[in-house]
Amino acid sequence: MSRRDQIRLSDEEIRDFLTSHRTIILNSIDPEGLPHPMPMWFAYGDDGTVAMTTFTKSQKIKNLERDPRVTLLAEDGAVYEELRAAIFYGTAELVHDTERVADILGDITQRTGGAPGVDPASLREGLLKRAEKRTGIRVRPTKIVSWDHRKLGGKY
Repeated sequence: MSRRDQIRLSDEEIRDFLTSHRTIILNSIDPEGLPHPMPMWFAYGDDGTVAMTTFTKSQKIKNLERDPRVTLLAEDGAVYEELRAAIFYGTAELVHDTERVADILGDITQRTGGAPGVDPASLREGLLKRAEKRTGIRVRPTKIVSWDHRKLGGKY
């Protein structure tokens, strides 16, 4: 077994890893062809998709309308022996339907601690209002590269 195989994250480990993160880095391609990395709050679906929202007029949306190819990066670790990461390669699907954008916002709200004490109907109304100016971004990864140096037990 290669060292790469030893440190690769399983699907379950990727799910657990992402569950512990609020932010993922979305890399789109800017007008000059350069990477445009931006931190995003996100939701990770049971089907392996990553979803987020941003303002419809943002540079990220302009980039994705022109070229929907993306990479997403989640990482952590303070020293080499602790480094973990998952990189998702895929194509962004832009979501313009207000109800679906509100659904994504709801998933992210729940994932980041919810809205304690807020009536569900009021919460939904607020999410729908926010969704009017936002576009959803859904990425279904075509390739995932991952590693967890902690699996090496300090041997590198």
